[in-house]
Amino acid sequence: MSTGSEVISDQGAAWAFREYESVRHRLPAVRRQAEFVRADDLDAIADRFDVFLLDAFGVLNIGETAIPGVVDRVNGLRARGKQVMVVTNAAGYPSSVLHARYERLGYSFATEDVVSSRMALLRGLETHPELKWGMAAQPKFGREELPDGADFLEDDAAAYAGAEGFLMFGASAWSEPRQALLEQALKDSPRQVLVGNPDLVAPVENGLSREPGHYAHRLANATGIEPVFFGKPFPAIFDMTRERIRPGVPDERVLMVGDTLHTDILGGNAAGFRTALIAGYGFFDGEDPAAAIAESGIIPDFILDRP
Repeated sequence: MSTGSEVISDQGAAWAFREYESVRHRLPAVRRQAEFVRADDLDAIADRFDVFLLDAFGVLNIGETAIPGVVDRVNGLRARGKQVMVVTNAAGYPSSVLHARYERLGYSFATEDVVSSRMALLRGLETHPELKWGMAAQPKFGREELPDGADFLEDDAAAYAGAEGFLMFGASAWSEPRQALLEQALKDSPRQVLVGNPDLVAPVENGLSREPGHYAHRLANATGIEPVFFGKPFPAIFDMTRERIRPGVPDERVLMVGDTLHTDILGGNAAGFRTALIAGYGFFDGEDPAAAIAESGIIPDFILDRP
C-alpha cells in the first residue's frame, strides 16, 4: 500500500541518507557500538533471539506487495516459539486500516502484535492538556482514533491561525502550499508541533515518498520550533513496544529489524535492543550499506540480505 505521499523517484538512498544526516542533531544518540555480522535472513540468526520487532515498509512489504518469503518466515518464527511484532511509523493509518492491509498481504498479526507511531502519539495526548488541534492527516480515513474537536488542515488559512497546536500524522494529503500556511502560522504565533511519523522518506513501488518527518524538520529549521516526535527512532514507540514484550525477556534477546539506519537501527539501538538491517529491500534496495554505516556510526548487529 503506497503512502500516497509525494514520490521523489529520481532520488535514492544516497540522497535520503544525506537528508537524515542533516537532522542528526535532533535524533537520539547511539547507545552501544557493535561490529556487524552478515547473514542471509532471519532464520539464520533466529536461535539468538526470543522477540522479533519488524518494521513494515521494507521488511514486510514494498507498497502493495508483500516481500517474497516473509509471510512464511514470520509463520516459521512463531512456530519456533518466537514472539513477532510489527513496530511501524505508519502514523497516517488508523489501526483498522493497518490490520486490513497486513491481512490482505497474507500476514496474521493480532491487535496486540502491532505498535504504530500513531498509537504512541495518541498515548502522549492522554497526558497532554486538551487543545484545539490542527491535523496533517488524510480525511478519507475518517476520524477513527483522532482527538475530538481536532480539525483537518487543508487550504483555509483561518484553520491554521485558529489551532492551538498541530499534529502531524501523515503526509499523503500534505502539499507545499499547506506547508507554507503552517510555517507562516507558526511564525505568526509559535505553537507545539507533535509528529507521529518521524520518517523523512518511505520506500514505495516507484521510488521514495516524502513523509511527515521531512516537513517537520523543515518547519523546525524555518521557525525554530522543535517538534516532538513519537515514532522511531524516538523513545515513545519503543516504550509502548516494551510493554507488550513477554515478561522476563532480556533486551539482548530482542531484535529490531528494519531497512533504515536512522529510524529502525538507531531507534532499536537507543532502546537497548539488538538490531538487524535489511539490505536487499527498502531503503538500500540491494546496495551495500557498509559505507553509510561507517559514515553515520549507526552500526547494526546484523546485515541481512532479506528478512
